[in-house]
Amino acid sequence: MRKTLAGLMAVACMISMPVRQAAAQLAKGYSDIGGVVGFGNTGGAGVSLGGRFERVLKDLPDMGGGTLGIGVSADYWRYDYGNYYRYSYLPIGVTGNYHVKLENKKVDVFGGVGLGYNIIGCSYSGPAGTLGDLCQNGSIYLIARAGGRYFLSDKSAIYGDVGAGASALNIGLTFKIK
Repeated sequence: MRKTLAGLMAVACMISMPVRQAAAQLAKGYSDIGGVVGFGNTGGAGVSLGGRFERVLKDLPDMGGGTLGIGVSADYWRYDYGNYYRYSYLPIGVTGNYHVKLENKKVDVFGGVGLGYNIIGCSYSGPAGTLGDLCQNGSIYLIARAGGRYFLSDKSAIYGDVGAGASALNIGLTFKIK
């Protein structure tokens, strides 16, 4: 809980920092990478940690001037059920994202759909001994998300997304790599 509160306070401090005017952000060839903290996970897991990468592949002048990007996401969370069972999740996903063209160049808004693969593990350690991994398996899942970035500078942005796939809400920072 303390780490979650510290993370939220750090994001709040960054939001209140003065912002330089950013140039056009998501043109063809733009790439960024960053970390996120996720909320609203499966079962008893309250918080997840994850990463995001995106590359803008194409300008879409016939679709309102937006852009098409490919995003890759990975998150991790685990939780204990009762005193003996531990569950872990590692969803990895790929989405196609449409970025809306906006006049405000400090803001990026997008919607995306895609597929993911969830690596699931669970174990038991209790009065019957340690049984190790009881459910080493995975599943394919659909992803639908909406999100955005608020650019702090030409090279960094506060990132957020909501939707189905991994956590219900993810907040973090991304950094331009190209």
